[in-house]
Amino acid sequence: MAVRDFDAEIKQLQATMKTIGQVLDLDSMRTEIADLSEQVAAPDLWDNQENAQRVTGRLSTLNGELERFTSLEDRIEDLGVLVELATEEGDEESLADAEAELGRVQKSVESLEIRTLLNGEYDAREALVSIRAGAGGVDAADFAQTLQRMYVRWAEQHGYPVEIFETSYAEEAGIKSTTFAIKAPYAYGNLSVEAGTHRLVRISPFDNQGRRQTSFAAVEVVPVLEQTDEIDIDENDIRVDVYRSGGPGGQSVNTTDSAVRLTHIPTGTVVSCQNEKSQLQNKASAMVVLKAKLLARKKAEEKAQLDEMRGDVQASWGDQMRNYVLNPYQVVKDLRTGYESGSPQAVFDGDLDDFLEAGIRWRRGAEKADA
Repeated sequence: MAVRDFDAEIKQLQATMKTIGQVLDLDSMRTEIADLSEQVAAPDLWDNQENAQRVTGRLSTLNGELERFTSLEDRIEDLGVLVELATEEGDEESLADAEAELGRVQKSVESLEIRTLLNGEYDAREALVSIRAGAGGVDAADFAQTLQRMYVRWAEQHGYPVEIFETSYAEEAGIKSTTFAIKAPYAYGNLSVEAGTHRLVRISPFDNQGRRQTSFAAVEVVPVLEQTDEIDIDENDIRVDVYRSGGPGGQSVNTTDSAVRLTHIPTGTVVSCQNEKSQLQNKASAMVVLKAKLLARKKAEEKAQLDEMRGDVQASWGDQMRNYVLNPYQVVKDLRTGYESGSPQAVFDGDLDDFLEAGIRWRRGAEKADA
């Protein structure tokens, strides 16, 4: 690679970083970090646990964002020095190392740039993901469980905690539905582009004749609420049902009726939670999910975009947003962005970042077109 090519690409990276820094407003970020650090140092911080968790969580998020930005700036500067020294000494091996590092840095800058596109009202929130098996019988139930595993693997790769609120198992294999939280800043902004119908084409492992089967699953993503969000629920509008938690094959997870199902009567919204042993804990967790879904519904109705935020997804032919094809060829393709991968197993193992980035850029383009 010619020196001038290195120079041009490094200068482009520096220009992009400058723009990212302006969007992130680093001065304001540092000011907020200083203010939060003072609050964390206060001896009475944990007298109010909810506020303490909010303050420490926000401080951790901001420190992480600032560290990510500054470390990437340092890598670009170090890359420039490496190129300069290698060029002066005619060190081809070092130039090859610099070329490899340039590719890695460009990828990191692109990922950081995506963060600047996540500026929606709830993009910075944690995410609640619900998956429902659609058309396709036992294959659809198996596919729904595969998607759950895919998102959990993605979260694990990034070090994001996952809390599963409810899973309804199918009789033969897989799951009928599941709801889980991915507890990380900007989880909603990143995963909101996953909402919609997902379609799988494969030779069915459940078909004795080895026929090809098409199955569907619906994915819904809503933001987790904070206490400052305005969403009031009249207790008279909620029906509470308790039942015994069940596991795969009908096995009992609990010997008491600790699982809780909440039904919001005016809207018909139903949520369940069975991950805790205590009925009270399950009810509290279910309320978190219910409020998140009702807020998503409220915001969607205000903007007349219910299908975008909450998704009236039928999980069948005609409305799919991504295809996973395992036979007669292997490809995963997003029908909105055109992005595709020839490694379905890697995608199922959580390799989703490129799909998410393409979806976020596509969404921003659509928003600009509508503006």
